[in-house]
Amino acid sequence: MSTTSDAIRSAEAHSAHNYHPLPVVVASAEGAWMTDVEGRRFLDMLAGYSALNFGHGNRRLIDAAKAQLERVTLTSRAFHHDRFADFCGQLAELCGKEMVLPMNTGAEAVETAVKTARKWGYRVKGVPDGMAKIVVAANNFHGRTTTIVSFSTDPEARADYGPYTPGFEIVPYGDLTALSAAVTENTVAVLLEPIQGEAGVLVPPHGYLPGVRKLTRERNVLFIADEIQSGLGRTGKTFACEHEDVVPDLYVLGKALGGGVVPVSAVVGSAEVLGVFRPGEHGSTFGGNPLACAVGLEVIAMLRTGEYQQRATELGEHLHHELGLLAGTGAVEAVRGRGLWAGVDINPSYGTGRQISEQLMDRGVLVKDTHGSTIRIAPPLVISKEDLDWGLDQLRAVLAQE
Repeated sequence: MSTTSDAIRSAEAHSAHNYHPLPVVVASAEGAWMTDVEGRRFLDMLAGYSALNFGHGNRRLIDAAKAQLERVTLTSRAFHHDRFADFCGQLAELCGKEMVLPMNTGAEAVETAVKTARKWGYRVKGVPDGMAKIVVAANNFHGRTTTIVSFSTDPEARADYGPYTPGFEIVPYGDLTALSAAVTENTVAVLLEPIQGEAGVLVPPHGYLPGVRKLTRERNVLFIADEIQSGLGRTGKTFACEHEDVVPDLYVLGKALGGGVVPVSAVVGSAEVLGVFRPGEHGSTFGGNPLACAVGLEVIAMLRTGEYQQRATELGEHLHHELGLLAGTGAVEAVRGRGLWAGVDINPSYGTGRQISEQLMDRGVLVKDTHGSTIRIAPPLVISKEDLDWGLDQLRAVLAQE
């Protein structure tokens, strides 16, 4: 397609309208920058919702993928392959756990965690068959399968997909009292995002996650942390739970685990919990395929250096300082987040989140809105301070209505 309008027109004619993307058509990308079909450059301040933590076209990840492409890309789980054991072993070690169940997408990993918790509840905890309950938080975003949207409180994600899957109890996010009241003898798990991404980068009150961990231990309930967006360096730690020294029973990982190259996800936990599966009870043709394992192994190696976590910490402090100054101007009502991740509530008099995103796009910066007047900022962790500052300058200019 030679022009943006031609490409968008063709896409709208032949694809389902389940997304409302910004009107930019990317043709190439490197690092924190993307170039469209007409040669215009844009600073990526979204990073594929954290899938691109290591930037576009990261040489280490591309080289790992290319090398594996020349060897073998898929065996299915009917056979072993020579990258699988290393991937599972090294990811388990990174998480401080024993077992890994690899899948492809984040939603698949969440579904796997739900199945794991229920099976553990029946086989280990002794919950009566068909009675297992999982407690979740309001305003969650764990994916879009029929089971997952059954416990969503977002009307856009949930409406018109019933009948809904039972077995979930929804409580307010950050409310330990409500959580404690919701846990019964049939509760098998509490499933939470350590930071709620889609809801606007909501950070729970200090002490909430340790309180969840203490409660779940006392009540013999699994704590499942959905670190698909918050994990793997984004917040300045390998996992967002680390900020409060919390270790869940199960990590749910995705997005950055595939480096923005291939879809890779996983559930990681103890042998006692993931050991409930027997052959034939769960699976995925592409889950843990050789290409995914090769890329995932390189992601793990990069995270072990600590470089990306340190960048997210240092640049994140700068990001939040600068956004905090904007909050004092009246144009920004609130700023939340941790590391290189922020939710920015724009004063509605300045425009909706969509309008602010479009104005930033016109100035060469790409972000995405959520829930009215909130925009999310989550650049690749490889972004330079100079580029980050330039992007923030464009936000200031938009809010100054220049």
